[in-house]
Amino acid sequence: MLTLTRPGAGLAGRRALPGPECASGWLAPTAAGQLDGSKSSAAGAGRLSGGWAGRYGSGMTSPLARRVHNATNALHSLIYFAPETEELLAATGLEPGRMCYFAGRSAPMGAVSGGVVAAAFYNFNPALVARCIPRAWQLSSPAAVIRARFAAADAALARLLGPDVIASADMAALTGLVRDAASACGAEGRPLYAGHADLDWPEAPHLVMWHGLTLLREHRGDGHVAALLASGLSGIEALVTHTATGKGFLPGFARASRGWSQEQWDAVTDDLVARGLLEADGGLTSAGQALRAQAEAETDKMAASPWQHLGDERAEELIRIGKAMTRLVMSAGAFPADGVFAAR
Repeated sequence: MLTLTRPGAGLAGRRALPGPECASGWLAPTAAGQLDGSKSSAAGAGRLSGGWAGRYGSGMTSPLARRVHNATNALHSLIYFAPETEELLAATGLEPGRMCYFAGRSAPMGAVSGGVVAAAFYNFNPALVARCIPRAWQLSSPAAVIRARFAAADAALARLLGPDVIASADMAALTGLVRDAASACGAEGRPLYAGHADLDWPEAPHLVMWHGLTLLREHRGDGHVAALLASGLSGIEALVTHTATGKGFLPGFARASRGWSQEQWDAVTDDLVARGLLEADGGLTSAGQALRAQAEAETDKMAASPWQHLGDERAEELIRIGKAMTRLVMSAGAFPADGVFAAR
Protein backbone atom coordinates (compact mmCIF):
# COMPACT_ATOMS: atom_id res chain seq x y z
CA MET A 1 0.00 0.00 0.00
CA LEU A 2 1.12 3.56 -0.61
CA THR A 3 2.41 5.78 2.15
CA LEU A 4 2.13 9.57 2.01
CA THR A 5 5.79 10.51 2.08
CA ARG A 6 7.34 13.37 0.14
CA PRO A 7 9.92 12.03 -2.33
CA GLY A 8 11.59 14.72 -4.37
CA ALA A 9 10.68 17.47 -1.94
CA GLY A 10 14.00 19.15 -2.62
CA LEU A 11 12.79 20.04 -6.11
CA ALA A 12 9.22 20.77 -5.09
CA GLY A 13 7.92 24.00 -6.44
CA ARG A 14 10.48 24.35 -9.25
CA ARG A 15 8.99 25.94 -12.32
CA ALA A 16 10.22 26.05 -15.87
CA LEU A 17 11.61 29.43 -16.86
CA PRO A 18 9.90 31.34 -19.63
CA GLY A 19 11.57 31.31 -23.01
CA PRO A 20 11.59 33.72 -25.96
CA GLU A 21 8.74 34.44 -28.37
CA CYS A 22 6.66 31.38 -27.44
CA ALA A 23 7.44 31.83 -23.78
CA SER A 24 5.63 31.87 -20.50
CA GLY A 25 6.73 28.58 -19.09
CA TRP A 26 4.80 25.35 -18.74
CA LEU A 27 1.06 25.76 -18.87
CA ALA A 28 -1.30 23.00 -17.89
CA PRO A 29 -3.27 22.03 -20.96
CA THR A 30 -6.92 21.67 -20.35
CA ALA A 31 -7.79 19.85 -23.44
CA ALA A 32 -7.63 16.26 -22.75
CA GLY A 33 -10.59 15.66 -20.76
CA GLN A 34 -11.95 19.09 -20.28
CA LEU A 35 -10.29 21.27 -22.84
CA ASP A 36 -11.51 24.47 -21.31
CA GLY A 37 -9.96 23.69 -17.94
CA SER A 38 -12.79 21.85 -16.24
CA LYS A 39 -10.72 18.78 -15.92
CA SER A 40 -8.23 20.47 -13.64
CA SER A 41 -9.35 21.70 -10.28
CA ALA A 42 -6.14 21.75 -8.24
CA ALA A 43 -5.93 24.34 -5.52
CA GLY A 44 -2.17 24.02 -5.42
CA ALA A 45 0.61 21.79 -4.30
CA GLY A 46 0.27 20.40 -0.82
CA ARG A 47 -3.29 21.62 -0.19
CA LEU A 48 -4.60 18.17 0.55
CA SER A 49 -7.50 19.25 2.73
CA GLY A 50 -9.21 21.43 0.12
CA GLY A 51 -9.29 22.35 -3.53
CA TRP A 52 -8.44 19.72 -6.12
CA ALA A 53 -6.93 17.07 -3.85
CA GLY A 54 -9.58 17.60 -1.18
CA ARG A 55 -12.38 16.94 -3.62
CA TYR A 56 -10.97 13.47 -4.24
CA GLY A 57 -12.42 12.33 -0.93
CA SER A 58 -15.89 11.25 0.07
CA GLY A 59 -19.12 12.62 -1.31
CA MET A 60 -18.33 12.22 -5.02
CA THR A 61 -21.62 12.02 -6.89
CA SER A 62 -20.46 12.58 -10.46
CA PRO A 63 -20.56 9.72 -12.99
CA LEU A 64 -17.92 7.04 -12.81
CA ALA A 65 -16.14 8.34 -15.92
CA ARG A 66 -15.66 11.72 -14.26
CA ARG A 67 -14.66 10.20 -10.92
CA VAL A 68 -11.91 8.14 -12.51
CA HIS A 69 -10.70 11.14 -14.49
CA ASN A 70 -10.64 13.34 -11.37
CA ALA A 71 -8.71 10.70 -9.44
CA THR A 72 -6.00 10.16 -12.06
CA ASN A 73 -5.67 13.27 -14.23
CA ALA A 74 -2.92 14.85 -12.13
CA LEU A 75 -0.70 11.82 -12.72
CA HIS A 76 -0.66 12.68 -16.40
CA SER A 77 -0.90 16.48 -16.34
CA LEU A 78 2.03 16.94 -13.94
CA ILE A 79 4.16 16.67 -17.08
CA TYR A 80 3.11 20.19 -18.05
CA PHE A 81 4.53 21.72 -14.88
CA ALA A 82 7.60 19.49 -14.44
CA PRO A 83 10.89 21.33 -15.09
CA GLU A 84 12.27 18.13 -16.63
CA THR A 85 9.84 18.53 -19.52
CA GLU A 86 11.08 21.87 -20.74
CA GLU A 87 14.70 20.94 -20.10
CA LEU A 88 14.52 17.77 -22.18
CA LEU A 89 12.31 19.11 -24.97
CA ALA A 90 14.43 22.24 -25.34
CA ALA A 91 17.47 19.97 -25.61
CA THR A 92 15.97 18.61 -28.86
CA GLY A 93 16.14 22.11 -30.35
CA LEU A 94 12.77 23.58 -29.37
CA GLU A 95 12.52 27.03 -27.83
CA PRO A 96 11.66 26.95 -24.12
CA GLY A 97 8.12 27.86 -23.14
CA ARG A 98 4.96 27.44 -25.13
CA MET A 99 6.69 25.90 -28.12
CA CYS A 100 7.58 22.93 -25.93
CA TYR A 101 3.96 22.57 -24.84
CA PHE A 102 2.40 22.82 -28.29
CA ALA A 103 5.01 20.60 -29.95
CA GLY A 104 5.20 18.13 -27.07
CA ARG A 105 1.52 17.39 -27.01
CA SER A 106 0.90 17.47 -30.76
CA ALA A 107 4.02 15.55 -31.88
CA PRO A 108 2.22 12.18 -32.01
CA MET A 109 0.04 13.63 -34.81
CA GLY A 110 3.19 14.33 -36.86
CA ALA A 111 4.58 17.61 -38.17
CA VAL A 112 1.13 19.16 -38.48
CA SER A 113 0.34 22.82 -39.13
CA GLY A 114 -0.51 25.45 -36.58
CA GLY A 115 -4.11 25.36 -37.77
CA VAL A 116 -4.40 21.67 -36.97
CA VAL A 117 -2.91 22.17 -33.49
CA ALA A 118 -5.21 25.13 -32.76
CA ALA A 119 -8.24 23.12 -33.90
CA ALA A 120 -7.34 20.12 -31.75
CA PHE A 121 -6.39 22.15 -28.67
CA TYR A 122 -9.53 24.28 -29.11
CA ASN A 123 -9.30 27.04 -26.52
CA PHE A 124 -5.94 28.60 -27.41
CA ASN A 125 -5.75 31.72 -29.54
CA PRO A 126 -4.73 30.43 -33.01
CA ALA A 127 -2.38 33.41 -33.36
CA LEU A 128 -0.47 32.18 -30.30
CA VAL A 129 -0.17 28.67 -31.71
CA ALA A 130 0.99 30.05 -35.07
CA ARG A 131 4.02 31.68 -33.41
CA CYS A 132 5.26 28.22 -32.39
CA ILE A 133 3.87 25.74 -34.94
CA PRO A 134 5.00 24.76 -37.58
CA ARG A 135 8.34 26.46 -36.80
CA ALA A 136 8.91 23.87 -34.08
CA TRP A 137 9.30 21.22 -36.79
CA GLN A 138 12.14 23.22 -38.33
CA LEU A 139 13.99 23.10 -35.01
CA SER A 140 13.24 19.54 -33.97
CA SER A 141 11.31 16.50 -35.18
CA PRO A 142 8.17 14.83 -33.83
CA ALA A 143 10.11 11.63 -33.15
CA ALA A 144 12.77 13.44 -31.10
CA VAL A 145 10.11 15.37 -29.17
CA ILE A 146 8.18 12.19 -28.37
CA ARG A 147 11.31 10.49 -27.02
CA ALA A 148 12.13 13.53 -24.89
CA ARG A 149 8.59 13.68 -23.52
CA PHE A 150 8.70 10.07 -22.33
CA ALA A 151 12.11 10.74 -20.77
CA ALA A 152 10.65 13.75 -18.97
CA ALA A 153 7.73 11.70 -17.67
CA ASP A 154 10.18 9.09 -16.41
CA ALA A 155 12.28 11.66 -14.57
CA ALA A 156 9.35 13.62 -13.15
CA LEU A 157 7.50 10.57 -11.85
CA ALA A 158 10.67 9.18 -10.31
CA ARG A 159 11.29 12.47 -8.53
CA LEU A 160 7.73 13.00 -7.31
CA LEU A 161 6.87 9.41 -6.34
CA GLY A 162 10.23 7.99 -5.35
CA PRO A 163 11.68 4.52 -6.03
CA ASP A 164 9.56 2.63 -3.50
CA VAL A 165 6.28 3.78 -5.03
CA ILE A 166 7.60 3.30 -8.57
CA ALA A 167 8.37 -0.34 -7.71
CA SER A 168 5.26 -0.93 -5.57
CA ALA A 169 2.50 -3.47 -5.99
CA ASP A 170 0.03 -0.59 -6.26
CA MET A 171 1.94 0.81 -9.24
CA ALA A 172 1.84 -2.59 -10.91
CA ALA A 173 -1.89 -2.87 -10.23
CA LEU A 174 -2.59 0.66 -11.47
CA THR A 175 -0.55 0.00 -14.61
CA GLY A 176 -2.60 -3.08 -15.47
CA LEU A 177 -5.91 -1.35 -14.84
CA VAL A 178 -5.03 1.74 -16.86
CA ARG A 179 -3.75 -0.26 -19.82
CA ASP A 180 -6.84 -2.46 -19.85
CA ALA A 181 -9.14 0.57 -19.68
CA ALA A 182 -7.27 2.28 -22.51
CA SER A 183 -7.74 -0.78 -24.70
CA ALA A 184 -11.45 0.08 -24.91
CA CYS A 185 -10.94 3.57 -26.36
CA GLY A 186 -11.97 4.18 -29.95
CA ALA A 187 -10.17 6.51 -32.37
CA GLU A 188 -13.07 7.63 -34.54
CA GLY A 189 -13.32 11.43 -34.54
CA ARG A 190 -10.55 11.75 -31.92
CA PRO A 191 -7.38 13.05 -33.62
CA LEU A 192 -5.28 13.77 -30.54
CA TYR A 193 -6.11 10.41 -29.01
CA ALA A 194 -5.43 8.63 -32.31
CA GLY A 195 -1.99 10.17 -32.62
CA HIS A 196 -0.97 9.09 -29.13
CA ALA A 197 -2.57 5.68 -29.58
CA ASP A 198 -0.30 5.00 -32.56
CA LEU A 199 2.80 5.25 -30.35
CA ASP A 200 4.51 2.12 -29.07
CA TRP A 201 3.85 1.30 -25.43
CA PRO A 202 6.86 1.88 -23.13
CA GLU A 203 8.19 -0.97 -21.00
CA ALA A 204 8.60 0.48 -17.49
CA PRO A 205 5.37 0.08 -15.47
CA HIS A 206 5.20 3.71 -14.35
CA LEU A 207 5.58 4.85 -17.97
CA VAL A 208 2.92 2.38 -19.10
CA MET A 209 0.69 3.96 -16.45
CA TRP A 210 1.52 7.48 -17.66
CA HIS A 211 1.04 6.65 -21.33
CA GLY A 212 -2.25 4.89 -20.60
CA LEU A 213 -3.51 7.91 -18.68
CA THR A 214 -2.40 10.11 -21.57
CA LEU A 215 -4.55 8.03 -23.92
CA LEU A 216 -7.54 8.21 -21.60
CA ARG A 217 -7.08 11.95 -21.12
CA GLU A 218 -6.82 12.74 -24.84
CA HIS A 219 -9.73 10.40 -25.60
CA ARG A 220 -11.87 12.28 -23.11
CA GLY A 221 -10.63 15.63 -24.37
CA ASP A 222 -11.48 14.94 -27.99
CA GLY A 223 -14.98 14.04 -26.85
CA HIS A 224 -15.15 17.23 -24.82
CA VAL A 225 -14.35 19.28 -27.91
CA ALA A 226 -17.27 17.61 -29.67
CA ALA A 227 -19.53 18.42 -26.71
CA LEU A 228 -18.44 22.06 -26.70
CA LEU A 229 -19.03 22.37 -30.43
CA ALA A 230 -22.51 20.90 -30.01
CA SER A 231 -23.20 23.37 -27.21
CA GLY A 232 -22.38 26.32 -29.48
CA LEU A 233 -19.42 27.50 -27.40
CA SER A 234 -16.25 28.58 -29.18
CA GLY A 235 -12.88 27.93 -27.58
CA ILE A 236 -12.66 31.27 -25.83
CA GLU A 237 -16.35 31.14 -24.85
CA ALA A 238 -15.79 27.72 -23.31
CA LEU A 239 -12.83 29.12 -21.38
CA VAL A 240 -14.74 32.15 -20.10
CA THR A 241 -17.77 30.12 -19.03
CA HIS A 242 -15.62 27.55 -17.33
CA THR A 243 -13.71 30.09 -15.26
CA ALA A 244 -17.13 31.46 -14.28
CA THR A 245 -17.84 28.15 -12.52
CA GLY A 246 -15.08 28.91 -10.01
CA LYS A 247 -13.29 25.66 -10.87
CA GLY A 248 -10.04 25.05 -12.71
CA PHE A 249 -7.93 27.99 -13.79
CA LEU A 250 -8.20 31.48 -12.38
CA PRO A 251 -9.54 33.86 -15.07
CA GLY A 252 -6.34 35.87 -15.39
CA PHE A 253 -4.19 32.81 -15.85
CA ALA A 254 -6.69 31.21 -18.24
CA ARG A 255 -6.76 34.31 -20.43
CA ALA A 256 -3.02 34.94 -20.50
CA SER A 257 -1.92 31.31 -20.83
CA ARG A 258 -4.27 30.75 -23.76
CA GLY A 259 -3.06 33.88 -25.53
CA TRP A 260 -6.23 36.02 -25.43
CA SER A 261 -6.01 39.77 -24.91
CA GLN A 262 -8.02 41.53 -22.21
CA GLU A 263 -10.02 43.23 -24.96
CA GLN A 264 -10.90 39.89 -26.57
CA TRP A 265 -11.84 38.42 -23.19
CA ASP A 266 -14.02 41.41 -22.32
CA ALA A 267 -15.77 41.36 -25.70
CA VAL A 268 -16.64 37.68 -25.35
CA THR A 269 -17.81 38.26 -21.78
CA ASP A 270 -20.13 41.06 -22.93
CA ASP A 271 -21.52 38.82 -25.67
CA LEU A 272 -22.18 35.98 -23.23
CA VAL A 273 -24.01 38.42 -20.95
CA ALA A 274 -26.14 39.54 -23.90
CA ARG A 275 -26.90 35.89 -24.72
CA GLY A 276 -28.11 35.27 -21.17
CA LEU A 277 -25.31 32.86 -20.23
CA LEU A 278 -23.38 35.14 -17.86
CA GLU A 279 -24.52 37.55 -15.17
CA ALA A 280 -23.24 41.10 -15.26
CA ASP A 281 -20.93 40.25 -12.34
CA GLY A 282 -19.38 37.39 -14.34
CA GLY A 283 -21.21 34.46 -12.74
CA LEU A 284 -23.13 31.91 -14.77
CA THR A 285 -26.86 32.40 -15.18
CA SER A 286 -29.15 29.42 -14.79
CA ALA A 287 -29.04 29.02 -18.58
CA GLY A 288 -25.24 29.15 -18.51
CA GLN A 289 -25.12 26.57 -15.74
CA ALA A 290 -27.43 24.29 -17.69
CA LEU A 291 -25.33 24.64 -20.85
CA ARG A 292 -22.13 23.81 -19.00
CA ALA A 293 -23.76 20.89 -17.21
CA GLN A 294 -24.99 19.48 -20.51
CA ALA A 295 -21.53 19.72 -22.05
CA GLU A 296 -19.99 17.94 -19.07
CA ALA A 297 -22.67 15.24 -19.14
CA GLU A 298 -22.08 14.64 -22.84
CA THR A 299 -18.33 14.49 -22.19
CA ASP A 300 -18.85 11.86 -19.50
CA LYS A 301 -21.09 9.86 -21.82
CA MET A 302 -18.51 9.86 -24.62
CA ALA A 303 -15.76 8.92 -22.14
CA ALA A 304 -17.62 6.01 -20.57
CA SER A 305 -16.47 3.08 -22.72
CA PRO A 306 -13.14 2.42 -20.92
CA TRP A 307 -14.88 2.25 -17.55
CA GLN A 308 -17.76 0.14 -18.80
CA HIS A 309 -15.10 -2.23 -20.08
CA LEU A 310 -13.23 -2.21 -16.77
CA GLY A 311 -16.34 -2.65 -14.62
CA ASP A 312 -17.34 -0.92 -11.40
CA GLU A 313 -15.18 -2.94 -9.01
CA ARG A 314 -11.95 -2.57 -10.97
CA ALA A 315 -12.68 1.09 -11.70
CA GLU A 316 -13.10 1.71 -7.97
CA GLU A 317 -9.73 0.07 -7.34
CA LEU A 318 -8.18 2.34 -9.96
CA ILE A 319 -9.75 5.34 -8.22
CA ARG A 320 -8.37 4.22 -4.85
CA ILE A 321 -4.80 3.91 -6.09
CA GLY A 322 -5.08 7.01 -8.27
CA LYS A 323 -6.17 9.13 -5.31
CA ALA A 324 -3.25 7.95 -3.19
CA MET A 325 -0.68 8.63 -5.89
CA THR A 326 -2.26 11.97 -6.70
CA ARG A 327 -1.87 13.02 -3.07
CA LEU A 328 1.78 12.01 -3.24
CA VAL A 329 2.60 14.08 -6.30
CA MET A 330 0.60 17.01 -4.97
CA SER A 331 2.43 16.99 -1.65
CA ALA A 332 5.75 16.70 -3.48
CA GLY A 333 5.07 19.99 -5.28
CA ALA A 334 3.95 18.83 -8.73
CA PHE A 335 1.79 21.94 -9.27
CA PRO A 336 2.13 25.67 -8.51
CA ALA A 337 0.89 26.63 -5.07
CA ASP A 338 -0.98 29.78 -6.13
CA GLY A 339 -1.85 32.09 -8.99
CA VAL A 340 -3.06 29.35 -11.34
CA PHE A 341 -5.95 27.32 -9.95
CA ALA A 342 -9.17 28.41 -8.31
CA ALA A 343 -9.44 27.72 -4.59
CA ARG A 344 -12.62 25.68 -4.85
